[in-house]
Amino acid sequence: MEMKTKYLGLELKNPLIVGASNLVTDIKMLEKLESAGAAAIVYKSLFEEQINLENLDLSENLTQYDERHAEMTSIFPHDMYEASPDEFLMHFKEAKKALHIPLIASLNAVVDDVWYDWAKKLEDAGADALELNFYSNTNEFDMEGRAIINEELDIIEGVKKAVKIPVSVKLSSFYTNPLYVFREMDKKGVDGLVLFNRLFQPDVNIENEKMHFPYNLSTSQDNRLPQRFTGMLYGNVDADVCANTGIFTGEDVIKMILVGADAVQIVSTIYKNGPQQITKILEEMEIWMANKQYTSLDDFRGSLSMNNIRDPFAYHRAQYVDILMKSSEIFKQYPVM
Repeated sequence: MEMKTKYLGLELKNPLIVGASNLVTDIKMLEKLESAGAAAIVYKSLFEEQINLENLDLSENLTQYDERHAEMTSIFPHDMYEASPDEFLMHFKEAKKALHIPLIASLNAVVDDVWYDWAKKLEDAGADALELNFYSNTNEFDMEGRAIINEELDIIEGVKKAVKIPVSVKLSSFYTNPLYVFREMDKKGVDGLVLFNRLFQPDVNIENEKMHFPYNLSTSQDNRLPQRFTGMLYGNVDADVCANTGIFTGEDVIKMILVGADAVQIVSTIYKNGPQQITKILEEMEIWMANKQYTSLDDFRGSLSMNNIRDPFAYHRAQYVDILMKSSEIFKQYPVM
């Protein structure tokens, strides 16, 4: 059974990519994930806040005695931070050495220069590809949506100029017209689109009346949105499409390939079921493919995409209206009346 696929110009042994999470910061866990069958790993995101904090700590160390002795800090070179190995990069390099599969770096920044500088540093650290983690969770009432889109398009263009490795973007679905945004990003030459970023939102603890931030792992029901948009993008953009969120089983992966995904990212199912879930997913896929007499993923990839599906209304408003018009059908499954 041929499970190989191409994603971001990388030859992957199968479509299963372990997404960015705390799981991948442990070398032993990385080895378990690879042994279980993972085709690639996305390393935990580097956030601009981490970079700024390290710069602030260094600045405070360099200047804390300035008023006591004018030459006290002269023993530190001014470019110490740029020249010194950063802890994140050190761990990233260790992970790269431990793996025999591609390691994709993930970056989440705000300022243009940080995007460009650290994209290059991650490339120099050995990243096989780069994932730009676009997390625009604005709290500004006067910022227009178009301004956010333009900023992201400029970042893609700048990063593409700064590095030679493939560049993907991990996106949210919170655009007025996501398809328009994805097409514009495709025009900028982005190599991959990851659908979708799972945004962590605060919750309220009513006992102590404080905000808290619980982990919100996905469920299989969460994969319908990326499934729909993956199906609409297939054959309509040059960029590869990686489905993300709510992918737990072999069945979930098969659905994504049927609508046109080049690869998928999984995280929550590993937290809930362990690294061995990767092996189980691959086994489930092989059984299904054998029963269907498919010998490769390309035999059925995109067959249920918007471009190829026989039902012309499956991806359109008519399907939504049809479901609502048949609202009585739900009572057959849930007889509450």
